[in-house]
Amino acid sequence: MPEHAAPLLSLADVAVAAGLLLVAGVVSIVLRLGLERRLAVGAVRAVVQLMGVGYVLKLVFSERYPAATAVMAAVMVVTASRAATGRVERTFPGMSRLAFLSLVIAGTVTVWLATQVIIGARPWYTPRVMIPLLGMVLGNGLNGIAVGLDELLARLVEHRREVEMELAHGATRWEAARRPLRVAVRRGLIPITNTMMVVGLVTLPGLMTGQILAGADPLQAVRYQVVIIFMIAAATALGSILMGLLVVRHLFTPSHRLQVDRVRRRDG
Repeated sequence: MPEHAAPLLSLADVAVAAGLLLVAGVVSIVLRLGLERRLAVGAVRAVVQLMGVGYVLKLVFSERYPAATAVMAAVMVVTASRAATGRVERTFPGMSRLAFLSLVIAGTVTVWLATQVIIGARPWYTPRVMIPLLGMVLGNGLNGIAVGLDELLARLVEHRREVEMELAHGATRWEAARRPLRVAVRRGLIPITNTMMVVGLVTLPGLMTGQILAGADPLQAVRYQVVIIFMIAAATALGSILMGLLVVRHLFTPSHRLQVDRVRRRDG
């Protein structure tokens, strides 16, 4: 262990840390917020899910088989696409499939460039490098897609007459959807742009903090964090744009007619 590295944590240490959550539970009880049960369930799920993925990662890292890495990456993308579309107020048939495709392209492009060109991992799908990077990209990319998708569908539905008026005057589907699409992509990028504005001043990102606690040189940790932030921003932008284009292509016919009747609100 490096001289200034953080000590290894035992399960007892983690249990003590769980006591910190009791503060939030006590506040909920005192103020009658009714959140204590959700906090408890969330804590249990977080521990179970993280412990489970820890054992899976240990197995995948030790095997170094491309197939194992591919299976885990596929599970991550499927879960991310469902999470992204599950947060949207409106839905339409095939929406999760479009989100899956957007995340696959955005995640593959950014992770490949980072591992192959920047970090120089050989091979580029080395699980110890590729899986964590893909997880960070997907975790942030799904948020951008969810926000942008929610805005795009809302604008197509609520401003249907305006869009159809442009179509009636000879605009193509891409021209008619340009304004809603532009606003949606801009909204989808708000979370990552806000993060980039305050990183280092308000927050110290997890990767950078983890490397510093492990004894890494702070400046080297900063370089890695900058690479990660740029990766996340690129993947979020690419994913949001791809999702918007795919939605427009899906909800407009080749003859430039808006099929907004395919969009419905979720029950409840």
